[in-house]
Amino acid sequence: KVNPPLRTQEDINALLEGLKDGTIDAIATDHAPHHFDEKDLEFDKAAFGMVGLETALGVILTNVVEKKGISINKVIEKMTIGPAKVLGLDMGTLKIGAPADITVIDINREWVVNKDKFLSKGRNTPFNGLKLKGKAAMTIVDGNVTYSEIK
Repeated sequence: KVNPPLRTQEDINALLEGLKDGTIDAIATDHAPHHFDEKDLEFDKAAFGMVGLETALGVILTNVVEKKGISINKVIEKMTIGPAKVLGLDMGTLKIGAPADITVIDINREWVVNKDKFLSKGRNTPFNGLKLKGKAAMTIVDGNVTYSEIK
C-alpha cells in the first residue's frame, strides 16, 4: 500500500510527457521503509509506503532513460537540482562552495533487485526480482564517503 497509489498507464504517460516538456520540476522518492509487521496487515491497517531509496535510481535509469529515451542529463537534473530548487536550497550542484554531496553512478551496471540485500529496515518493494540497469556505486555526503561499492 502506497500513497499516492500506483496509477494507470495513462497516468504514467502523462508523467513522462511532463518530464519531456518541463512541467515536472523534480523527481524524488518518499522513501518510507516499514518493518514487515507494519505491512503484513489488512489493507486498511497497513502502513503506507515502500522502500524507494535503494531502487529509485535504477528504476528511473532503466524505465525512463533506457526504455523511454528521456535524456540522462534531464533525469539527473530532475533528481538533483530540481528537488533543491523546489525546496529553496542552494544544493544539488557541483559548484565551488556547494556542499560536497555526490553520487557516483555506474550507468552500465546491470543488477537484480533483491529485497533481502536492502540496507533499509524495510523490505517492501514491488521491484523485487526486477532486472535494472544503472546503480549508485558511491555516495559522498558533506565530503565524506557514506556508501561505496567501489574497491
